[in-house]
Amino acid sequence: MTEAQPGPLRRLWRGFWRVVDGTRRGVVNGLFLIFLIFVVFALFGWGAPQTEPGTALMLAPKGSIVEQYSADPSDRVIAKLTGDESHELQLRDLLSALQAAENDSNIDLVVIRTEQMGAAGMATLREVGRALTRLRAAGKEVLAYGDFFDQRGYYLAAHADRIYMAPNGGVLLQGFGRYRSYFAALLEKLKVDVHVFRVGTFKSAVEPYLLDGPSEAALEADLAWLGDLWEIYLDDVSKARELEPGFIASWIEQLPTLIETTQGDMAKLALDSGLVDELLNEDEFEKLLAERGSVDPTSQRARRIGILAYAERQAAKREPAESVVGVIVAEGTILDGEQPPGSIGGVSTAALVREARLESTVKALVLRVDSGGGSAFASEQIRREIQLTRDAGKPVIISMGDVAASGGYWISMSSDAIYADQATITGSIGIFGLFPTVDRSLDNIGVHAEGASTTWLAGALDPRRPLDPRVGQIIQSLIEKGYAEFIGKVATARDSTPERINEIAQGRVWSGQQAAEHQLVDKLGSYSDALADAAERAGLGPNYQVRYIEKELSGFQRFVVDMAASSGLQGLIKLNVDLPIPVQMQAELRQLRPLTELFGDAREKPWRAYAHCLCDVQ
Repeated sequence: MTEAQPGPLRRLWRGFWRVVDGTRRGVVNGLFLIFLIFVVFALFGWGAPQTEPGTALMLAPKGSIVEQYSADPSDRVIAKLTGDESHELQLRDLLSALQAAENDSNIDLVVIRTEQMGAAGMATLREVGRALTRLRAAGKEVLAYGDFFDQRGYYLAAHADRIYMAPNGGVLLQGFGRYRSYFAALLEKLKVDVHVFRVGTFKSAVEPYLLDGPSEAALEADLAWLGDLWEIYLDDVSKARELEPGFIASWIEQLPTLIETTQGDMAKLALDSGLVDELLNEDEFEKLLAERGSVDPTSQRARRIGILAYAERQAAKREPAESVVGVIVAEGTILDGEQPPGSIGGVSTAALVREARLESTVKALVLRVDSGGGSAFASEQIRREIQLTRDAGKPVIISMGDVAASGGYWISMSSDAIYADQATITGSIGIFGLFPTVDRSLDNIGVHAEGASTTWLAGALDPRRPLDPRVGQIIQSLIEKGYAEFIGKVATARDSTPERINEIAQGRVWSGQQAAEHQLVDKLGSYSDALADAAERAGLGPNYQVRYIEKELSGFQRFVVDMAASSGLQGLIKLNVDLPIPVQMQAELRQLRPLTELFGDAREKPWRAYAHCLCDVQ
């Protein structure tokens, strides 16, 4: 008797199930392989980076220098394994590595390479520059080499003993500028209305929705603080390179003529101008490094260790302390609720401040702020927790990074002391609200939103309908109340009056140097100055330890991070094993992120007030 053949549906189902089962087996086997490799490399420690006499420390940032990683810790480790590294380097790691190198007898030389360095603000660059100056004072030699030096890279290179450059390279110094995209004409074409409510003559964050270019008030304010930052840059570089005051500004003005004298040879122009010391090909520079230090017998090149690997080795050596200065990083846009690293959440960041207050080993707190602001509600949640921490008897010191403006200033004001770099962008004390409506756009394509409601307010916040003027009146009242609250709290914190604060507020952006003149910050100083102040106020003495207070890792994340800290995984990363697991690590566009976050949030929460400066430097 012939056995009946299965029908087409049953055959299709069996084929589908075989694919699903095969995929499941592949994923499980892949994960097991990752675990096995982790364990083997951790046990045998193959390929671990070592420091021996004559080792060169390579300061060669890949990507942006940030206060806090924007990706999950375990994702970063796996991304390294797959060659899809996150293009970020934490400032804290860079500074701790340079500080450790001061007293490391195995590190004789520091080499600066900036070709792959991404975004870094002026305050960040100045922190690194000071660390390099301390290294040279400790007797370490610092050399810089590059194919090409842009403005950021040249700032760091200027702090070296000597600058070497490729013969076909160049140096390009431009000055600072601030350019934004303006959408008023586009929104009009799309027939989208963005209703803006604000307080502050200089509160220009919303102007891209209203105008085709900056207002006169915005240009006035921008030119003031940009000019201040540029003068700081010129002064720092001129002193580091022992150039005549005004030389760089004059060099830029005469660049078209100067470049003709060298027949377009940018490298020769840089050499003749004293911007670099010598032109060398990369192989010639490598030979120079080998002569200055020791040679790795495996690679036959100068022995070296990367800045991040060195920082991780130093961190692994530290023993837990009973008394520490806690540090919380507040970087990114301030948003409501729980937010991931790289952003600031009203709930999540406030919870970290509360944790620091309740933790008995944390004797003082430093809030490291790098934020242009965001939600006023979330900013107040964080400020309130800081005030409670001070009331509990723990000193709270603010250390401002590249930007601590608007909401970034809001979370800073209720502290024992505010430290800012001269080049910090701060101020922007003002409030605004946004509410987009698309009724004209829908009407243009024949779509109309109509219906019934029991009160005039029901449905009034539907973006498909025109904005009722009474809604606008309500929102404007809320914005004005928020501004009064903002300047009132600043006046209380700064021992001033609302009238006096209003004169220097109005949404105007200041440099750290200008903010100190207006008494919006207490001291001009570095991150290390802020840490030392916190330790002194807590009575910890000069040999204090620092602990970064961050969201607790899950069990799997902790496992991956601990394995990453082992010498074995360092070897695995060096071998760049191709693992069968995809990792989605795409860098966001930093300049557009705050704008899109706030616009999307405002669309869903029209009652929210925002304190953001959207201030960046190019």
